[in-house]
Amino acid sequence: MSAVKMTEGSVQVESCKAPLFYRQSEPATGEVRMSVLLLHGIRFSSENWLNIGTMDTLAKAGCRAVAIDLPGLGRSKSAEAPAAVGELAPAGFLKEVCEQLSLSPVVVISPSLSGMYSLPFLLQHQALIRAYIPVAPICTDKFTAEQYQSVKV
Repeated sequence: MSAVKMTEGSVQVESCKAPLFYRQSEPATGEVRMSVLLLHGIRFSSENWLNIGTMDTLAKAGCRAVAIDLPGLGRSKSAEAPAAVGELAPAGFLKEVCEQLSLSPVVVISPSLSGMYSLPFLLQHQALIRAYIPVAPICTDKFTAEQYQSVKV
């Protein structure tokens, strides 16, 4: 088994009034094969990805995994969300998160509530995304079939 380096930090995103908390796991040695951004649903946080072993598993597989607490949730409670729950967040929100954390191209894992953030990012910044793994994301009805067909990641 390879060793894993776990860290915590915060990232300032322009549209939020306070920093976003994140957890990061990566191989302690060797080259990182890819970056993975772990998002979460309304009743969860980055802590869930840690507790169920996803962050450890990804790091042991050679990935850099970053799990953020979305604005208003988890340890990012004081950060202001760029949109109301159920409305689309600006595509630039996750773009800025990825730029600040040097996550490009990134695999995005997006369950539930996080769809309001990930779908606009997916449709407007495909060049920054290596793969997109939706898990019942919200806001899917806000885009047309043609828009989804245009996605090439």
